[in-house]
Amino acid sequence: MKWSFRIFTFAGTEVRIHATFFLLLLFVAGHGLMNGQGMAVALESMLFIGVMFTCVLLHEFGHVLAARGYGIRTPDITLLPIGGVARLERMPRKPSQELVVAICGPLVNVIIAAAIYLVFGISAVIDPGYDFGKTGNFFEKLMVWNVFMVAFNMIPAFPMDGGRVVRALLAMVFEYGKATRWAAALGQGLAMLVAIYMLLTATFHPMLLLIAFFIFMAAGQEASAVTQQEATRDLRVRDAMLTDFRTLPPQATLRDGVTLLLAGAQQDFPVLDLQGGMQGMLTRRDLISALAENGPDHPVIEVMQPCPEHTGPNVDLTQALDALGASNCPALPVLDPLSGELIGLLTAENIGETLMVRAALMKMRPAA
Repeated sequence: MKWSFRIFTFAGTEVRIHATFFLLLLFVAGHGLMNGQGMAVALESMLFIGVMFTCVLLHEFGHVLAARGYGIRTPDITLLPIGGVARLERMPRKPSQELVVAICGPLVNVIIAAAIYLVFGISAVIDPGYDFGKTGNFFEKLMVWNVFMVAFNMIPAFPMDGGRVVRALLAMVFEYGKATRWAAALGQGLAMLVAIYMLLTATFHPMLLLIAFFIFMAAGQEASAVTQQEATRDLRVRDAMLTDFRTLPPQATLRDGVTLLLAGAQQDFPVLDLQGGMQGMLTRRDLISALAENGPDHPVIEVMQPCPEHTGPNVDLTQALDALGASNCPALPVLDPLSGELIGLLTAENIGETLMVRAALMKMRPAA
């Protein structure tokens, strides 16, 4: 994610923090100082924000560790001012597995709140108007925050955890794609109701509106992604891979990359080793950036991106699509299973074109 940077790596998952998170800390500190509460209160507020987001991080690791139990890796977690985002390489397709992964995040917050209650004997009245800005009562506020996180994340609005629970339950009865579309429609409907409520009551809550917008957009994107996966279910990589492509030798310079870039429509170029095996990928973005910094005679191998992920021509296209989404490279190399030779490239553009052609041909069948 742009404007984010790594702070540490745990159990193979990179934890990143978005630059806007620090704006939140500055806003909280500035708000306290401008209200005359003093530096000590401002520091306490910043500390509470930090601990709150530690709970958010633990929540995301609840999802991560549950998914890992099903063989699903999580490349990174990014902390944003509105919460955390764990980028799982794919969601479990079995409803029972998705149900477990979805519940394990809020379960972490239940454990944290219960631990505070049992260890410190703290109780509090839980109501929507709870004042987290009041001074003191640090652990009470932390307990209430975790209760709020459980309630918020279990709202049945896809792609919140509650929405994923709804999808998993629906998928136990209905087809997966239909379950996803219904769960996404429920999430978008709730987001629209929130926006309509604010219009009719002349109330404006910027954070609530931002969350509603996020839910509406993310639900639509998830539904589209699953629809695409359903459309590719009976296709193989060989049906969608790019076979007419240019490559670069290991001794190539950026000048050679520019020549290929200007000669055709291809924008990303595989870099081969001396034996013709895949070594990396020179992307258009990296080519232009390195050209401005180092000049045309700079070696390509110092600029290319490593692409350890690859696939084969007979692999299910849905599976390859998941691998492409988890890869940092814009194209997934397709290697011959016997010789290891690069025989194709799998890109999102080619998959999209394949599906459009397939849809057009299917429309013609009834007329025939």
